Amino acid sequence: MKRGLYFVLTFTALVFWSSCRKDFEFEPSTGGLEFSKDTVYLDTVFSNIGSSTYNLKVYNRSSNDIVIPTVKFTEGQTSNYRMTIDGRTGTGENLGKHFENVEILAKDSMYIFIETTVDFANTGTNSNTFLYTDAIEFDEGSYQQKVELVTLIKDAVFIYPQQIINEETNETIIETLTFDVDGDGIPDETSLQGRFLTNEELTFTNEKPYVIYGYAAVDENNTLTMEAGARVHFHANSGLLVTNNATLNIEGDLSADLSLLENEVIIQGDRLEPLFEDVPGQWGTIWLYNGSGNHNINYATIKNGTVGILCEGNQNSTPHKLTITNSQIYNCSNFGILARATSILGENLVINNSGQSSLALTYGGNYTFTHSTIVNYWNTGFRQYPSLIINNYIIDEEENIFTNDLSTANFNNCIIFGNDNPEFLLDEEDGSAFNFKFTNCLARFSDNSNNFSGDNYDFNNPALYDSVIFNQNPQFIDPYENILIIGENSAAIDAANPDYSLLVPEDLLGVNRTNAPDIGAYQHVIVED
Repeated sequence: MKRGLYFVLTFTALVFWSSCRKDFEFEPSTGGLEFSKDTVYLDTVFSNIGSSTYNLKVYNRSSNDIVIPTVKFTEGQTSNYRMTIDGRTGTGENLGKHFENVEILAKDSMYIFIETTVDFANTGTNSNTFLYTDAIEFDEGSYQQKVELVTLIKDAVFIYPQQIINEETNETIIETLTFDVDGDGIPDETSLQGRFLTNEELTFTNEKPYVIYGYAAVDENNTLTMEAGARVHFHANSGLLVTNNATLNIEGDLSADLSLLENEVIIQGDRLEPLFEDVPGQWGTIWLYNGSGNHNINYATIKNGTVGILCEGNQNSTPHKLTITNSQIYNCSNFGILARATSILGENLVINNSGQSSLALTYGGNYTFTHSTIVNYWNTGFRQYPSLIINNYIIDEEENIFTNDLSTANFNNCIIFGNDNPEFLLDEEDGSAFNFKFTNCLARFSDNSNNFSGDNYDFNNPALYDSVIFNQNPQFIDPYENILIIGENSAAIDAANPDYSLLVPEDLLGVNRTNAPDIGAYQHVIVED
């Protein structure tokens, strides 16, 4: 009996509540909507490259369920913006452009997601940048409300492989690179999508950014020159390949504004939104192939790749196969520089934030680094390897070990540090030479578990470790943000060997270091109160 009475009372309450609600009785909007922002800025994108998705939240603060008669762009069907409203995309020719009778319950809200793709050729401007604007209009007439939309569109030089349609299968085939891979004089087909640069494309200027899809390759006996201020952007799985007897010459210069780096050559991914500013692994690598040579990189910032520079072969090159000076390599998902049996001279070089090692000198070679900061403060999770790896061997797929002479691996006035310990590994295999030396360096190495032994780790041997400072604080300003200037209490201050400083008399910022030089790529700064 009690259960029956409970059912009757409950049913009666539900009927009463239902009769009081005006379910599905939506009133027309009267202009009282509120928005999470007055203007949606979609940041900067390149011509014909789709933006990220941005959101706008629309609130109905009233006690009434309302219906918005129309939601559309001011530019109508010609707008280069597109939107979805709570999952609705519109229909037919109005897809993503025009919506009717959009409902919002009382005290509720809805999401609008907005994207854009703009063809710069249709903007009718002669400038290299164009501010594209539109607005979302809610309702019409006296009740109309607007939210502005703003996007900066950049024009660019686009380099991409050709797409060929197979007439039999109707499949689209993307052009791949063919070049002499194994050095036998016969071109080999590869699986690398891309094409060789034409003669007209062998000079990258600072007039427009360059956006590259696939691998842009420098053909035999050609030189690619990147002038001061050039900006190069690689799409996902893209990069630069310099083939046999070809050369890369990056001619950046010292910049007056460290926030703009207006004279440096900057190489990064093609996503310009702030969300992607420091995301590793957005593109592939700069591949200095075996047989290429005489590469010079000066005042370049290379960031957000998989491997910043892959340099292989030609370890007996005179001068070095690669000379890299006054340059920075950051945020690579694998290696900053991966070297294989090659030859590199580095001065005022800074490498940081690498998923594996910042500098890996593998399978022997010939290397000299002076006044360089080689560190790793990878902050997106565990990393397996130290900042610096040196070895003299490789292992093939059948587990066969091949050795090659490490002729030279000299580090003069360098900082080798990071957020792990130890931060360098000397991995020698018997059968080939293993020559290295650290002179006036600041390094992080503690072997609390006694995992390292042998002559290579005899830190009291001045033939291998001359005036090396271990495990003292370099006092970087903010290594997790790639700001590796040392502070006024750094252990690196006045600790460099002046003989090597005379070879590199100015630091990465152009500060003279010949008087009381500091270890690393930067002279210290004094912070004034």
